[in-house]
Amino acid sequence: MSQHPDAIIIGTGVIGTAIAFEMAKNGWKTLSLDRNLQVGHGSTAGSCAIIRMHYSTFDGTAFAWEGYHYWRDWEDYLGLPAGHPLAQFKECGCMVMRTEANDHLNKHLENSRNLDIPVEEWDEATILEKLPIYSLDSYSPPRRIDDPAFGTPNGRKIGGALYWPNGGYVTDPALSSQNMADAARQHGADFRLGVEVVEILQEGGRVTGVKLASGEEIHASVVVNVAGPGSAHINGLAGVTEEMTIKTRPLRQEVAHVPAPEGFDFDSRGMVVSDSDIACYIRPEHGNNILIGSEDPACDPHMWTENDTEYEGDFTAQWNNQVMRYGQRVPSLGIPSQSRGVVDLYDASTDWIPIYDKTSLGGFYMACGSSGNQYKNAPIAGKMMAALIDYCEGGADHDAAPLSYTLPYIGHEINVGFYSRKREINEESSFSVLG
Repeated sequence: MSQHPDAIIIGTGVIGTAIAFEMAKNGWKTLSLDRNLQVGHGSTAGSCAIIRMHYSTFDGTAFAWEGYHYWRDWEDYLGLPAGHPLAQFKECGCMVMRTEANDHLNKHLENSRNLDIPVEEWDEATILEKLPIYSLDSYSPPRRIDDPAFGTPNGRKIGGALYWPNGGYVTDPALSSQNMADAARQHGADFRLGVEVVEILQEGGRVTGVKLASGEEIHASVVVNVAGPGSAHINGLAGVTEEMTIKTRPLRQEVAHVPAPEGFDFDSRGMVVSDSDIACYIRPEHGNNILIGSEDPACDPHMWTENDTEYEGDFTAQWNNQVMRYGQRVPSLGIPSQSRGVVDLYDASTDWIPIYDKTSLGGFYMACGSSGNQYKNAPIAGKMMAALIDYCEGGADHDAAPLSYTLPYIGHEINVGFYSRKREINEESSFSVLG
């Protein structure tokens, strides 16, 4: 065995590489392991990479607003040499429809104002001025296309929206992981790809390393599970799931990719949109295209999978349902004859809020349940996890006295116990991709 790391990080997605970067900056000699052959080529590569700051909980909003600043200052944050190819953040703004389903965003507006996050209240005329391709008929509750009432307006109108001008998306999420891995390497971090962890080694109630499918053992006093949709499997190997009130499971998702209506430049005029009336979210995609995802309404069955390797990779009727629901909002939307887009997995927690925590096994940590709505928070999640690991390895009991962490940009102090594996289910959550 050639490596003698201080810490092993399982996973090289956007949060795994952020943790490697931040731990390496803190002086840890880290080794990141991944079954994939390229950094960022798990569920991160399939992410819509939306950067937004609207959440239904105050702490979630503060965390997302903090996270925005790292994408805004991406080049400075990484500190890579001039000319290094970087992922690009397109700050196109984010509009969210005010509906009964989201209580007309009253809580979101309050959270944003309390945190001094720029937000605008748009009426119907403003929405149509910005997006003249839209129809503001209401269709709630969301339906599937085999419902006889599908496509029939309910007689009401969408009366307004909130717009966050600092929202947007990252054009190449896999590259953003690779950027952070390269930044971590500058501080001594190491990466091994194409390897599979099959055992979490432990002795006397503490982790001692991992065993690979090849039979090789790598020893370290700290192991961090950031395995995305494989996180539940890794937690099972470590034997730490029994005490967890919040669990994670891999959830299959489809994102449709369709052309924008002819004559409308969605590249320059489009924005991220969340629309609970039709239960879809969208964002611009290069080449004047639109990505369409589901907001997990009751009519869309959750497609849980047994593991993160065996799942249906082809599009299903879900693709048609998402596209046709968005077609209610954009009557001129072109429906391609062939399905295009992404089929991938989320690592979803019980309440769709992530777990950033220690475990009952000393030295074994987890950053799990993050898929679907945590891409935007990766840099600050990396910082907070590095601080949590230092806190616990320094002898503190995070379960009894949770770490209090000050978000560096906005100065807001958060109780990291909010993300505990043993928390009660957070009833303020949307219980969907919205978090």
